[in-house]
Amino acid sequence: MTAYQSPGESGTGPARGPDPAAYDAVVLAGGAARRLGGADKPGVRVGGRALLDRVLAACAGARATVVVAAPRPTARPVTWAQEDPPGGGPLAALDAGLRHTTAEHVVVLSADLPFLRDHTVDRLLSTLRTSAADGVLLTDPEGRDQPLVAAYEATRLREGLALLSDRHDGLTGLPLRRLIAELDLTRVPDPVASFDCDTWDDIATARARIREHGHVLDEWISAVKDDLGIDLDVDARLLLDLARDAAHGVDRPAAPLTTFLVGYAAARAGGGPDAVAEAARKAAALATRWAEESAAQAQTSGTPPQPDVAPDATPDTRPDAG
Repeated sequence: MTAYQSPGESGTGPARGPDPAAYDAVVLAGGAARRLGGADKPGVRVGGRALLDRVLAACAGARATVVVAAPRPTARPVTWAQEDPPGGGPLAALDAGLRHTTAEHVVVLSADLPFLRDHTVDRLLSTLRTSAADGVLLTDPEGRDQPLVAAYEATRLREGLALLSDRHDGLTGLPLRRLIAELDLTRVPDPVASFDCDTWDDIATARARIREHGHVLDEWISAVKDDLGIDLDVDARLLLDLARDAAHGVDRPAAPLTTFLVGYAAARAGGGPDAVAEAARKAAALATRWAEESAAQAQTSGTPPQPDVAPDATPDTRPDAG
């Protein structure tokens, strides 16, 4: 969707209220991407989804999400901000993003983290809330700090930025390490979630990894949900089992058609994981009854059940059918 809204517009601005568990997110999506030849890095697709959209999915629980970059279409609504002047560097961008947040805790992320997930964001926040530190950040496999995969106390972040701005007469061009040196930080090693895409080799590595066995199905489901605008967690194993039962107990084409009908029935029932589970349960029970009836009929007639055949091998569609 095209999700540009000016700061302060209803629907994307910071929600008000004393919720201590609330957090805001600031995503830095600018930069020249020199090692990618100046390509639009946030828009580069990994697993069919733009890198920026993947990061936005990981912080979907944020009360307000601010992306510091020129506006673009995104899968989720966000508030857009821009440092002044544009291209002023990460500290200037962070300062611009923070001006649109009000939560006590803020998650700060870069827009090139293909393997970041919501459970990592939750881990950063829970560690921060139970510690006396100013922030919690991930470290990469070499132990290097990743300050753009982190959760911070917003007040301390603002104080650190103000101190640096006074000391250097502004934030333009200052590196992130200047801010990190001013804060008391807890470090959490995570070689996967900290992986960022700075080069085309990094992009190739990320694309290969998500197609590995054990990753590809979850990645595909996430990509489909993003493209269809669906924000729904369902039990994939339940639907796969239903498809198997329909294919084996009825006919192979029954598998995709049955799962489609389950989705349609769940939508009519109000949607949600419970509606999907209930519709799948009913369809699975029907497939079981159908298979049992077929087996009983075959036993009575003395004819063994016919094996599954491919849809294009039915009597009237075989190449040799007369």
